[in-house]
Amino acid sequence: MNTPLPDVPEVRVVGLPQLTQGFDLVERLDLPMHLKVHGPLEPMSGERLAQLCEEISLRGRGGAGFPFGQKLRAVARSAIRRGVRPAVVINGSEGEPACRKDTVLLNRAPHLILDGALLAAEALGARTLVVAVTRNSTEISMRAALDERGLSDRRGQRLRARVVRTPERMVSGEASSVIRAVNGGPALPAGRRTRASDSGVGGAPTLLSNAETFAQLAVAARIGSRRYRNTGVVSEPGTVMLTISGAVARPMVVEVPTGVPLRYVLQLAGAPPVPQGVLTGGYHGNWIDASAVHEAMVSRESLAAVGGSLGAGAILPIGPETCPLGESLRVANWLAAETAGQCGPCRLGLPAAAGGLADVMNGGGPAALEALREVTGAVRGRGACKHPDGSARFFASTLSAFTDDLAAHMLHGGCGRETTGVLPLPPTGGQGAEESIPSGEKVLIDWTLCQGHGLCADIVPELIRINADGYPSVADAVVPTHLRGRAQRAVRRCPALAMRIERTAGAGPGPGPGTAFPAGSGARTRRAELPGFWRNELGIGRS
Repeated sequence: MNTPLPDVPEVRVVGLPQLTQGFDLVERLDLPMHLKVHGPLEPMSGERLAQLCEEISLRGRGGAGFPFGQKLRAVARSAIRRGVRPAVVINGSEGEPACRKDTVLLNRAPHLILDGALLAAEALGARTLVVAVTRNSTEISMRAALDERGLSDRRGQRLRARVVRTPERMVSGEASSVIRAVNGGPALPAGRRTRASDSGVGGAPTLLSNAETFAQLAVAARIGSRRYRNTGVVSEPGTVMLTISGAVARPMVVEVPTGVPLRYVLQLAGAPPVPQGVLTGGYHGNWIDASAVHEAMVSRESLAAVGGSLGAGAILPIGPETCPLGESLRVANWLAAETAGQCGPCRLGLPAAAGGLADVMNGGGPAALEALREVTGAVRGRGACKHPDGSARFFASTLSAFTDDLAAHMLHGGCGRETTGVLPLPPTGGQGAEESIPSGEKVLIDWTLCQGHGLCADIVPELIRINADGYPSVADAVVPTHLRGRAQRAVRRCPALAMRIERTAGAGPGPGPGTAFPAGSGARTRRAELPGFWRNELGIGRS
């Protein structure tokens, strides 16, 4: 199955639209139509804007849920202390295959997003606005929106605005990845915990939040906090954008007030009446079972109370006819392939965990399960970015949500159901477990030969991008196996013969066809394998 979601799926609304207002009139709200639908927007002082955010309890809608008012104040304090102009970044880098809410807003309501960002930029005295996107459609839409407002990156303008394209990868949407890409580097996590509010674009304090957050800010600034709080629950007022996919008749993006029962939203998309499980919050989120679905409402607090998460707003049910562990393994292999390759927990731990889940599914017994839990625990909290933590959360949730299936696989080698591929993944991902693990190879460039033709970046933009000097910049990461063919094609097509692929130090011969993950003599020897290479790298057993 594995049908990727379109950039702009069907859009529905429960109750009165706020972010999606005008979607019933046109496919894309250009500036004149945007002003007809939403009306003009008056500027606000920084203090008043921060108060508004606190009055409506506005949190970031990209997954972390950090209070936006606190972030706004932190940027202002840092800018004043350092005596520099801050920057504002709209993070539209939606690299997760199960998420399309920001892509929908960027394509259909670009000026609502710009309203919120420009409101913040004016309040902070910012002179730089950057929009980071991952897809062709969003880049085209946002460039057109900037043109419609007369904004550009030309010198001499009061506010310089530009669009930056990032690779469509999970790690590319992480805040430090976006900042590095905007600064001309690779779209990979920085590997150190530096707050954008202290040092971001060009080293200046930077207000970075995702597209929906800025759109929510624009709505609240127009209608006021009292009217905004009339929608949704008291503790989390307003609406949220959700992407509903998985085992549904109609994948869609829906705007819904907080407090609406989750089961109603699933019924709207044509989900099974009694789903076997629902993945909440996307591929860094948590599974909940059918009983929890009937209790949960659409809010951070309600979902957390039943073991779920709102996260990036992706909701994915699966039906009773598919193997939940098989579906989870497909996602686990994709998560392993999305590693930035910059730290042991991500580069080694996630492939090890994916392999451990495959061992459990293949009847490895309690020893394989124990080894999987050990690796997952070693990954958590030790990565250079949030990708290992989110992936470890997904693994732990899978093990706790499907205990009956886990027992059937451990003791009997299977549950008797097929893996149908209902969870969306990129076209090259999930076709076989061997495609999604690191290949043990890196792309290298001989700078004495490179002439800056740029063909390599066109062929495999996930690994190579063109820097400000017009020459390719290679991500310092192991090539995922599903990108191996394109990396080899980039090497072959280099006119200057300046590229090559080499195996990394300590890399083995690579996985063979049909191999879920390189294994030893059997699943039950997993504990004997871990203490050597992985245990040293991941720090398992260290005090």
